[in-house]
Amino acid sequence: MSTKEQFAWAAAIAAVVALAMLPFGIESDYSLGLYLNMLMYSVLATAWALFSGPTRYVSLATVAFFGMGAYAAAVLGEVVSWPVVLLAATGIGIVMSLLVGLATLRLSGVYFVIFSFGLAELVKQLVSWYEVKFSKVLGRYVTADVTTQDIYWQLLALLAFILLIRVLISRSRLGLALRVIGEDETVARHVGINTTTAKVLLFMLSASFMTLAGAIMAPRWTYLDPSIAFSATVSFQTLIMALLGGASALFGPILGAVPLVLLFEYLSGNFPNHYPILLGLIFILIVYLLPNGLVGAVAQLRRRA
Repeated sequence: MSTKEQFAWAAAIAAVVALAMLPFGIESDYSLGLYLNMLMYSVLATAWALFSGPTRYVSLATVAFFGMGAYAAAVLGEVVSWPVVLLAATGIGIVMSLLVGLATLRLSGVYFVIFSFGLAELVKQLVSWYEVKFSKVLGRYVTADVTTQDIYWQLLALLAFILLIRVLISRSRLGLALRVIGEDETVARHVGINTTTAKVLLFMLSASFMTLAGAIMAPRWTYLDPSIAFSATVSFQTLIMALLGGASALFGPILGAVPLVLLFEYLSGNFPNHYPILLGLIFILIVYLLPNGLVGAVAQLRRRA
């Protein structure tokens, strides 16, 4: 390992330790809740970029997995310990993403985008049907004994783990295969890459992290119903954040998540009736002005200089 890499790892560890100490200095529940939102969307955007960054597949299914994790925590939190809840939620995400990946990752382009959006709505309707048909209620209380500080630390640990996984994959043969797929999937198949296996493996990994994030966040809401757990806004905001920072860069999704969480918090609080319109305008501006994200824009400016 070079001196530069050693310095980078030391800086990363120091940053994680500093962020882990942050809740001790926060007395306001609102401020801690804001940091939780930043961490939650940093996790979701980074997990989204884990698959969509190298492959360039645009997925709107984030909330399907996130919501399933939240509901798993609500259902299982009443009967098993919290670590078991998190393991079970991760398992649900793996199985669900494996089935979805095998069925859909042969699609590409706009067809995959449409299917991923439809999947989120389908899962929402299935959960609603199950709750009404069998549970006789549409919402659930989350009774897990987990504090807000615990949620913060668990999300921080998950974010650090996802970043580590991104680094390891980028240096592996799988990472190279995925980058070739992103450039030209037909060429990737012609050079002997099993594109289906590579895409399904990374899709499973990405989705399992999203599901786990949903399970971790569930106690924060106390009460869940399908409209909360499966809000389409989660998928769109995750996509916007990843694109703003740069999905292909390691810290790009975080660079997009932090400022946009602050902006969305301001807009939703001050313009609640116009928030969906403003969200759409922000998405258009980011795609038009920053097609390669902030990281890509900075790199382009450096090349010109």
